[in-house]
Amino acid sequence: MNERIIRGRIDRSGVLVSADTPLLRLQQRAGSGLGKPLALPHLARLVALAQRLHRDISRPMYTADDHSNIHALVRIAPDADGASLEISDWRTGPTIHPQIPVIADSALTRQGWTWECDQQLRVVALRAASDAPSVPAGWEGRSLSELFELQPDEDGRFPVLRALGRQSRFDGQRVQADGPAGRIAMTLTGEPQFDAAGVFVGFRGSAELAEPQAQAQAAPLPGAVLTDPAFGSLPLSDPQFGRRIDGALRGPLSRIIATAETISGQFDGPIRADYARYAGDIAHAGRHLLGLVDDLADLQNIERPGFKAAADEIDLGDLARRAVGLLGMKAEEKGIRIDAPRVDDKMPATGEFRRVLQVLLNLLGNAIRYSPENSQIWIRVDRADDRAMITVADQGQGIDADQQAVVFEKFERLGRTDSGGSGLGLYIARRLARAMEGDLTVESAPGQGARFTLSLPARD
Repeated sequence: MNERIIRGRIDRSGVLVSADTPLLRLQQRAGSGLGKPLALPHLARLVALAQRLHRDISRPMYTADDHSNIHALVRIAPDADGASLEISDWRTGPTIHPQIPVIADSALTRQGWTWECDQQLRVVALRAASDAPSVPAGWEGRSLSELFELQPDEDGRFPVLRALGRQSRFDGQRVQADGPAGRIAMTLTGEPQFDAAGVFVGFRGSAELAEPQAQAQAAPLPGAVLTDPAFGSLPLSDPQFGRRIDGALRGPLSRIIATAETISGQFDGPIRADYARYAGDIAHAGRHLLGLVDDLADLQNIERPGFKAAADEIDLGDLARRAVGLLGMKAEEKGIRIDAPRVDDKMPATGEFRRVLQVLLNLLGNAIRYSPENSQIWIRVDRADDRAMITVADQGQGIDADQQAVVFEKFERLGRTDSGGSGLGLYIARRLARAMEGDLTVESAPGQGARFTLSLPARD
């Protein structure tokens, strides 16, 4: 890397008042000079952006003259009299900074956008491909999580926030954004950017349109205008009710979680430890509410007349290991050991893959939530006649006979007042099991833990 720093100075009117030789030569080749407006369009836009935001920005600079293509990193520090420029890693020809891949127009063939943000996730560049939806107005300086409505992954996390803490690459960050024709679903991919001194300065990446199915979920629902824009007067049995709840709650909750995790992670600078903990509690509560939204959507779906589950060929041993992989970290936080089926423990069955995994995640999540620290959870697969079975057993406080009679009822939380769940998980899990021609049962006794067994049609 070329460590030489090339400096320049711009006054408040955009005039180049001083410049080291390489920058001055480039200015002259563009038909200008000292004491004249900056004639390099890309650099002039970055200077204007830094002055408008009233803060330092560090960005890649791409320009060219009759002699060569030039790639560099520029740091712009605005002040009351103009702005100072520090340009590093000045390269000519096709060579590009190894840590900052250029996203060419060919990367936008799926009708996407390219974007750049600083180390505080404030957007400093946004452009659309020729066949993509136009970018929204007023994006300059807005938070990435405000411009793009971040959606959590299956574990309730946000890849972009995790990458921010690690200053690493991320992909698969699902988002929604405002397009000219309404809401659009997209997927963000980003690469970290570093200045000449190796200091993290932000991300640069692409936003690609999601598949048509995801677009349909993001699009506003057709139909008559409702009295209440969020819920209206739709009955609970109407399929649009669950979708409107999901649309009205998921977006705001996702923004709350993203903001709280940003504060908790102290990405914008250090804060008091108790404030960081408060923000962490807010993020935790937000994820709990998102789980409730998921439960309500599932409840509305499974109680719809004619609901059916797919008949996939599955392996309960494989699904058990997948569930452990998704929730293993939560168990480790409590010192809980999970004894899962071995790789060669196979149990062929028939059921809808994602629904069976959903049931197992609910059972394992409950076992982790209500097990004491430093205890153990067992997951076993077995077969009895034409039934394939998987059992999740814990060392928790157990469930007495009276409670076992109601544990699968709707909104039943066995008298608990904590924020551990909605009281819908086991009800939904049993309904799903029976929709797949199976069942979900429990065996327990006070002080002896609980054993939940999912049975499904076996497959030879």
